[in-house]
Amino acid sequence: MPLLDPSTWQSPSLSGEEHLVTEPATGDTLGTVTLATAEDIGRAAEAAHAAQREWARVPHFVRAAVLRKAGDLFTEHADELREWLVRESGSIPGKADFELHVAAQECYEAAALASRPAGQVLPSEAPRLSYTRRVPVGVVGVIPPFNAPLILSIRSVAPALALGNAVVLKPDPRTAVCGGLSLAAVFAEAGLPEGLLHVLPGGAEAGQALVADPRVPVISFTGSTAAGRAVGEAAGRHLKRAHLELGGNSALIVLEDADIDAVISTAAWGSFFHQGQICMTTGRHLVHQSLYEEYVERLAAKADSLAVGDPHRAEVHLGPLIDAGQLGKVHALVEASTSQGAKLAAGGTHEELFYRPTVLAGVDDETPAYAEEVFGPVAPVRPFATADEAAALAAASSYGLSLGIVTRDTARGLDLAERIPTGIVHINDQTVNDEAVAPFGGLAASGTGARFGGEANLEAFTEIRWTTVRGDVAAYPF
Repeated sequence: MPLLDPSTWQSPSLSGEEHLVTEPATGDTLGTVTLATAEDIGRAAEAAHAAQREWARVPHFVRAAVLRKAGDLFTEHADELREWLVRESGSIPGKADFELHVAAQECYEAAALASRPAGQVLPSEAPRLSYTRRVPVGVVGVIPPFNAPLILSIRSVAPALALGNAVVLKPDPRTAVCGGLSLAAVFAEAGLPEGLLHVLPGGAEAGQALVADPRVPVISFTGSTAAGRAVGEAAGRHLKRAHLELGGNSALIVLEDADIDAVISTAAWGSFFHQGQICMTTGRHLVHQSLYEEYVERLAAKADSLAVGDPHRAEVHLGPLIDAGQLGKVHALVEASTSQGAKLAAGGTHEELFYRPTVLAGVDDETPAYAEEVFGPVAPVRPFATADEAAALAAASSYGLSLGIVTRDTARGLDLAERIPTGIVHINDQTVNDEAVAPFGGLAASGTGARFGGEANLEAFTEIRWTTVRGDVAAYPF
């Protein structure tokens, strides 16, 4: 029996307009969802607030069982969910399988959070028991983007629920199914009590209402830096916590001793995986000058060899960009870069939403596709002469999300990484990596630090309460 039923997506409980679920590869309509208004967000927050109190009192092993079942369901329904990820988000099947794997692992790791030690016994100057205890924050608002919709929803939803919170999830309307309705269906089948997970696809108005609602003390937002600044500013006005995972323009440094035969595949994956629509995408290739010319030539040849097309109907390496707006942004950055002197070594063309993987040489600080986050399959390549120059170039960015360094001398790679501020570092790998057990987050314009994965989830979705207990009532001087 299918997990998802499109006939139920036009929810009578939501009062917004109807939105067509579209397949970007073909433009076909896959279904229709009802979008949420600000008023709908308010009603969901009220219901979540009421349901959360009882959920917080549920024994930890009961919450853990729901999360483990949810993880199993992502595997059991993988074929169905894979098709939705491929068709709705433009993922190739391998990328969809990766999302499903991570979603299951996020649930299993979250299940383990439910039984983590809840606090500490503290020393006290007074004759009393003094201790801390982690308690749920209450209701968590989750706002994920379109690019990895399942992962970027579940990594907040799963730990928040496991730790005793309720969740209001507002997925991007472009991936309302992958990033929202699929989670609702999984958790309903896993036995999550009603009222604890509200899925409300919506636009900016709904997101603003979620950030402003006083019953939602924590916001988990993943998206562009510009939108994240607005979310963080609004959250600050309302004195609530905002966990912000934002954009990036991550560097891959290729030192002179690198194995160029091995590095080209790594480099291509870093820039072209999921059409470059990943916050960790390798946006800047910094290559030692002794390897630069060969690197550009071979990366361009690799780009030219990759198949681009409909991932649902053909075996391809890259699918479509998510929509015409994203296509326009990517192509405008490429054209602006070539008009300012960058050399187009490969790509730079498109048919409909299918953008060819693109390699740009001869870039500098002023090249738009080098200086800015492209969020498309574009690989700008720049030479450097010394390790000091490589470190300076890599650090010269407003972003600080991920970093890759390729070298035969791993100790040298680690030493170089210490000089570059970034939330994530991979030695002898490209910049796009994710595991449910690892903390994830960036610095500066890339966000507010590691807020997802492992122990970071405890910090993100609980509060610390100090409690003291005396045997007799305390006496005071007056």
